Amino acid sequence: MSATNNAGFNTRAVHAGQAFEPRTGAVVPPLHFSSTYAQDGIGNLRSGYEYGRGGNPTRDALQEQLAALEGGTAAFSFGSGLAAEDSLIRAIARPGDHIVLGNDAYGGTYRLINRVLGDWGIGNTPVDMSDLDAVAAAVAANNTRIVWVETPSNPMMKITDIEALAAVAHDAGALLVVDNTFASPYLQTPLALGADVVVHSTTKYIGGHSDVVGGAIVVKDSELAEKIGFIQFAVGAVSGPMDAFLTTRGLKTLGVRMDRHSENGQAVAEWLLQRPEVEAVLYPGLPDHPGHELAAKQMKKFGGMVSVQFKGGEAAARTVAESTSVFTLAESLGGIESLMNYPSEMTHASVKGTELAVPVNLLRLSCGIEEAEDLIADLEQAFAKISNG
Repeated sequence: MSATNNAGFNTRAVHAGQAFEPRTGAVVPPLHFSSTYAQDGIGNLRSGYEYGRGGNPTRDALQEQLAALEGGTAAFSFGSGLAAEDSLIRAIARPGDHIVLGNDAYGGTYRLINRVLGDWGIGNTPVDMSDLDAVAAAVAANNTRIVWVETPSNPMMKITDIEALAAVAHDAGALLVVDNTFASPYLQTPLALGADVVVHSTTKYIGGHSDVVGGAIVVKDSELAEKIGFIQFAVGAVSGPMDAFLTTRGLKTLGVRMDRHSENGQAVAEWLLQRPEVEAVLYPGLPDHPGHELAAKQMKKFGGMVSVQFKGGEAAARTVAESTSVFTLAESLGGIESLMNYPSEMTHASVKGTELAVPVNLLRLSCGIEEAEDLIADLEQAFAKISNG
């Protein structure tokens, strides 16, 4: 790893934590399935390995890879993104503490914070993260331990100034957590902008192939890393070795995939912008997006996620969602294949009726790595089935 510390992103993605196996010279490190490890005498562990929950070489390799790409001192891999978030919050917060989060956060994150951890005595205040004064007021009004933001946000594609938000959080003695799932470490590195913690659903762009579920936490501070490591070990929501292996394999090609995702996202967004059926296109790569200049500053490119709202309302959105063939109607995002989601009834159904509710005329598109012309042709034939609004 030391040889790649200062290397470019794609070099680190390929080589961090991936030294060849010394006995045979295997270029791809072996996949370790063992649940337990032989000890050279009582308490005399080989390379620190004792039991699979506490450590696994395949998972450790992934964690080293993640830390290298996000610029962190330590990373932790979990069985899902929500398992990572739960472990992170329990490492930082206690009953009576408070979380200030975006008012358009992922529905599963809000459900975890509000309904699961809320019963544990952790409060929360949703707020518009683009309004720094409102964030500062919400932070000051409570015993806030965590400021939690997604940028770009899911699915409203809002862009938040990470550096400015970090200053607000730190002035109040709180930590800034950035969900970097949509951007991935290739497009954005929040730790370098002042964030304290990065979380990921590695199921998405990092895994990249819709074949593995996982989550990750990356941190800068060694003391916080020790707390999270203890929770990971004590609670045990770790990623299994096969899941870690698949995630590592996906992560090695993240850079080249994100280039293509971003190209396709831009092409689809520009096409949607010209359509008479469309009320709004939410994509930070468009010059008229309110967060465009900020996104250009803190992101390398604009990604493959595009949200679109229809003049024809819910009926039009549903018709398009159920009429495509290259875009697959499915949960999740970030895979090599293009997916389409109706958030109001799918990924964000848990926040219906709250201020985090998603407009019923909105579709979220995850543009894969297919030919952009084929994605647009697929949307065009689906649009033909609705009126022009």
